Amino acid sequence: MSGNMASNRPTDGAHCLDGNIRLNLGCGGSPLADYINVDMDSLEQLRARYPHQQFADSLIVHDYDIFNLPYADGSVDEVRADSLIEHLPFVDEPRFFNEVKRVLKQGGLFRFATPDFEDAVRTWLAAKDDWKEFYRNDDEAIRQQHWFGQYSYSTDNRWGYLMAMIFGSQNGPGQFHTNCYTEPKIRAILKHLGLEVKDLSRNRWKGDRDLMLQVLAVKP
Repeated sequence: MSGNMASNRPTDGAHCLDGNIRLNLGCGGSPLADYINVDMDSLEQLRARYPHQQFADSLIVHDYDIFNLPYADGSVDEVRADSLIEHLPFVDEPRFFNEVKRVLKQGGLFRFATPDFEDAVRTWLAAKDDWKEFYRNDDEAIRQQHWFGQYSYSTDNRWGYLMAMIFGSQNGPGQFHTNCYTEPKIRAILKHLGLEVKDLSRNRWKGDRDLMLQVLAVKP
């Protein structure tokens, strides 16, 4: 990027208390201490979306444009994006990944997690085809884990929580999955960007739900 273009970038983003810049993009219900938490929802909206979670009054949630972050080229120490990229439409996918590469400093870390779509598809194919009820997202349905009449986070039926694993929970703006990822695709994207994969592992979201691809990459 030319010097003139770089000078037009906003550079007034927040810093962590230690002076470093660690971004937690799309923090949702998982804001992190010692990070700059960024989300499309305000603190009040997060409290309404996650009524069973506690959010400190001191929590600051920044409404930054994730495709045009207010940081200069090569100025960010770490970017986190857990359960975010599957929500990006196809046209926004390169915009996001290139913006992460732009702001990361040399040696900067990129940590992100996304559902393993290959595992979700295998699970869906192996599940029984036994539709029960239409989807509901009222407060009572959420409390009772309604999930199309399954009343469970189980993945043994195609028409239950598996639908949320693939298509998102769809219970509000931004809660739709519009993209998907496999390990080979992630490795290919990071290679294309010139970012180095340091670790790629798998774990279960919330311990027993979606199988997540957990990625750590570095900008050489």
